[in-house]
Amino acid sequence: MNQDTLINKINDLGYDGLKEAYLRQIEDTNYNQLSFEERLYNLLDAQDIFLQNKRISRNLKISKIKDKQAAVEEIVYNSNRNINRQAMQSLITMDFIRNHQNIIITGKTGTGKSFIAQALANRAILDGFRVYYIRIPTLLEEIKISRADGTYTNLIRKYSRFQLLVLDDFGVAQISADDATNLFEIIEDRTEINSTIITSQLPVSDWYDYLNNGTVADAILDRVTHSSHRIKIDGESMRKLMSNID
Repeated sequence: MNQDTLINKINDLGYDGLKEAYLRQIEDTNYNQLSFEERLYNLLDAQDIFLQNKRISRNLKISKIKDKQAAVEEIVYNSNRNINRQAMQSLITMDFIRNHQNIIITGKTGTGKSFIAQALANRAILDGFRVYYIRIPTLLEEIKISRADGTYTNLIRKYSRFQLLVLDDFGVAQISADDATNLFEIIEDRTEINSTIITSQLPVSDWYDYLNNGTVADAILDRVTHSSHRIKIDGESMRKLMSNID
């Protein structure tokens, strides 16, 4: 069997990663020193890595994360911010997702809440988890539209399939009693099954009054806060600090 026939078969199977590795083996005589089993393993490993990278790329696109460059390695731990490095390193392992736990990130405008949430979300995708990012005002508007056009069940199903859901900007706009109920439906469907990160300018102690619906507020707080890791960011706006550096 000649090489062209083999390459054509690899193309027919769609094994792009394996094909690239096979072409490298043809061009690099050092591979001739390896056993058949070693060369075969190299080919299969290359295909596996190719599929993993393809899955990561697809999940990043689906996630709708705004800052796809946000990285946990770039989180600033200066004393003014009051971010516990050891606690953060524990979260970076993604065990909170495996254990179906939540994260609540609070702090004033510009302190880096969204950056940390998206950095954790990007790492989760690299680790193979399905992730979705959305601002809460946008989510609530989507729910209203879906109730009106009869696609509400599909919308709930959509959000339930993500192992990590990032809900950004909780508390930036007024919320009605109906909005609170709609938000509860999303959270309830994920409780003890998947994980959620919520960012908010409001301290958790203010959430009850903000939700404008006592019964629903009790239910949301019970499901979110009791199984959550909390990050309370102090200090000045990071945007302000960076502009001063420039």
